[in-house]
Amino acid sequence: MNLQEIRERLSELDRQVLALVAERQRLSREVAEAKRAEGKATRDYTREREVLMQARATADSLGVSPVLAEQVMRLLIRGSLTTQERIRVAAGGRGDGKTALIIGGTGKMGRWFSDFMASQGYTVTVADPARRPDNAAYAYIADWRESSLDYDLIVVATPLKIANVVLQELAGRKPRGIVFDIGSLKTPLRQGIDALQSAGVKVTSVHPMFGPDTELLSGRHVIFIDMGNREAVQAAQELFGSTMAKQVVMGLDEHDRLIAYVLGLSHALNIAFFTALAESGEAAPRLAQLSSTTYDAQVDVATRVAAESPDLYFEIQHLNDYGRESLQALRGAVEKLWQSVSTGDAPQFTAMMQQGREYLAGRVRND
Repeated sequence: MNLQEIRERLSELDRQVLALVAERQRLSREVAEAKRAEGKATRDYTREREVLMQARATADSLGVSPVLAEQVMRLLIRGSLTTQERIRVAAGGRGDGKTALIIGGTGKMGRWFSDFMASQGYTVTVADPARRPDNAAYAYIADWRESSLDYDLIVVATPLKIANVVLQELAGRKPRGIVFDIGSLKTPLRQGIDALQSAGVKVTSVHPMFGPDTELLSGRHVIFIDMGNREAVQAAQELFGSTMAKQVVMGLDEHDRLIAYVLGLSHALNIAFFTALAESGEAAPRLAQLSSTTYDAQVDVATRVAAESPDLYFEIQHLNDYGRESLQALRGAVEKLWQSVSTGDAPQFTAMMQQGREYLAGRVRND
């Protein structure tokens, strides 16, 4: 075959591969229904391992890289799980006949929650002065204050500074339904949450530990803040009950203290990394020619961080009552590294590496 004929044959094979992927997705929907009927969990790790090991063995017998085969199968498994999770969420949703108001519903996470609530059967109303929702099926009001607030669930999905004001104003209206925010920090919202508590409103606070592009919640965490109203916490948890998300309940201050490291420290590290590169005087294309596995992986993470909202990331650093603690820890670690390298203190350098190895090994074991 000449080059054109080879390319046409490859294109035909690509179409066949995609047709098989579509058939696999269709079967995934049947698997979801069978699992639900038999009361089985969506994710079966034993079965996943069998699929991956079989794929590696088959690939080896065909002269295909087992690593490539495993990577492809992991993508297909992820697609299958996403399909199954969506079906389970829709089937297990408890929103039929119930209503939900999403304040800030055209923001990124606001849109995610609007779609998530609608998939469970809730009749969704979006309140946002910025614009109408893309989904015409949602009712819309520009200003939530013009609403009667007669909803079963109210989600505050606005930026942190606005959220605290919204929560306080909601307290003055005393809505009958469950109220929760989805802020990345909770201490800046303390006044609003306390006001709702004092007003007798069923309030909790939720932190989805994922971004708006997330499709599969398996392996993701959702944090629920217990403010003393178990009905509110349980109602919020039930929203994610049919997903594969890992649920964690904790107090408000504990949340922000831990988030100072989980988000604050990781963000700060990457901001420092790309700032050091940008101010080094070395051109990015030139450094890319000398890249390494570690450097490339770090650049990938830093690139995603650099693309995020500066306003949001500044809020996470500045508004957290515990934020300085993690930044001080980062500064102290860099200083210790500087001292060990500049003074030639190999034992201290080795001790830092060993300490990190032991800490991270413990995290893996407890994950």
